[in-house]
Amino acid sequence: MKIAKNMRKHVVTAVIAITGLGVGYGMSSNVRTAPQPQPVVSVTNDIKVPMVPASFSELAERIRPGVVNIQVIKKVQNAGFAYPDFPGFPFGENSPFGPFFEGNPPMDRMQEGTGSGFIIDREGYIITNNHVVEDADRIQVKLANGKEYDAEVVGLDPKTDLALIKISGAEGLQSLILGNSEDLEVGSWVVAIGSPFGLEQTVTQGIVSGKGRVIGSGPYDDFIQTDASINPGNSGGPLVNMNGEVVGINTAMYPNGQGIGFAIPVDMAKNIIPQLEEKGSVTRGWLGVGIQELTPALEKSFRLKDKEGLLVADVFKDSPAEIAGILTGDIITRFDGKSVSEAKDLSRVVASTPVGKTVAVTLIRDGKAIERSVKLGEMEDPAKMASLPLKKNPLGITAQELTPEIASSLGVDTNEGVVVRGVEPGSPAADAGIRTGDVIREVNRSPVESVGDFSRKMEKAKSGDHILMRIQRGGNSLFTAITNS
Repeated sequence: MKIAKNMRKHVVTAVIAITGLGVGYGMSSNVRTAPQPQPVVSVTNDIKVPMVPASFSELAERIRPGVVNIQVIKKVQNAGFAYPDFPGFPFGENSPFGPFFEGNPPMDRMQEGTGSGFIIDREGYIITNNHVVEDADRIQVKLANGKEYDAEVVGLDPKTDLALIKISGAEGLQSLILGNSEDLEVGSWVVAIGSPFGLEQTVTQGIVSGKGRVIGSGPYDDFIQTDASINPGNSGGPLVNMNGEVVGINTAMYPNGQGIGFAIPVDMAKNIIPQLEEKGSVTRGWLGVGIQELTPALEKSFRLKDKEGLLVADVFKDSPAEIAGILTGDIITRFDGKSVSEAKDLSRVVASTPVGKTVAVTLIRDGKAIERSVKLGEMEDPAKMASLPLKKNPLGITAQELTPEIASSLGVDTNEGVVVRGVEPGSPAADAGIRTGDVIREVNRSPVESVGDFSRKMEKAKSGDHILMRIQRGGNSLFTAITNS
């Protein structure tokens, strides 16, 4: 597959040049130099401070031929009778003909949408958003020169909202250079180009307002925030730096604020597009652990000097982590040479690691640093998820015995521990986040065998002690630390 080969071919080159990918994933015959617009410079005490660029017109002129407008048509089934949204329609809801229309069976209708995209290969490959083209019955691409072509979907990845489509028969396509989003700095000038509200080839400018934004759109959120205007129809278009390189894919806007837009980092797309071109979907690495971030109370309970790493709250049966000897209560500090301190960091780096690769995982266990080699498996989708149901002690927990029937109803894959039937509001347990339905598996790293055993363990706790609990919440396991007041 040509795109994938070109991507792999220039992995090393990317270290030397900012993009290292040339035009259209680094095709040597397509490489163009991207002249940089000259900014206005203020000189104060011999320090040059770049100000607003003198003009964005040269940059826009070079980039616009590689940006496309995307029109999609989707069939909406069982849509019912759709009343036109203009005043004076004679057959509205209060029309005497209403019962006639209500008696008709629901009708299918065609729904039109618009978005943007950009060319990455002269053979006609185009990057856009998954939400722009997903479930489309027809996709039509309009080039900057006005020519229109039907497009086919090559691959989709809903988890990152990326899509790869392709047009055929077009000549003289101009592809855009993929830059490096990792080196993008907050405050850098950027330009967004697309078709907001269907207005083709619209250019807006702004700066990078933030990086690594999590907006709740998916498991791998890592957005670039920008104040370059992004509106409906901009989705899938490029966010470009002042060298004319694509650094992001415009994707979302903040509905309750103005001047807040989000773009997918192009570095993420570089890892995903070759898989979409080769297989039509994305295969992600799987470690097989449930993790949680360390709180100050947990740090004290695990006797950690510094806040570093992520706590392993669960190790899935027969997973790569279990096979490698990773245990619950371990602290993961590094994965494949990369430090991890937030759950999203580990999720992204594991998911982007090839299936079958053996990586080094650095852990802290009982205060000592150790290393395990893990051969990653393939992530299955969907992951196991569930929610849950537990008698009363000084911590505010009402617990009862966990029977096989209760475990089955809660979706809990264990018969060990006690189940939380109630949590007193304002109690230490409530403050620690214990919920009704949690299954308490361990207290201070000791298994809980029964309600009596749980009560005895609680009675041993002195005022001011941090009580470390391992709980099962649906399909997930996690640790929590409760301060006995």
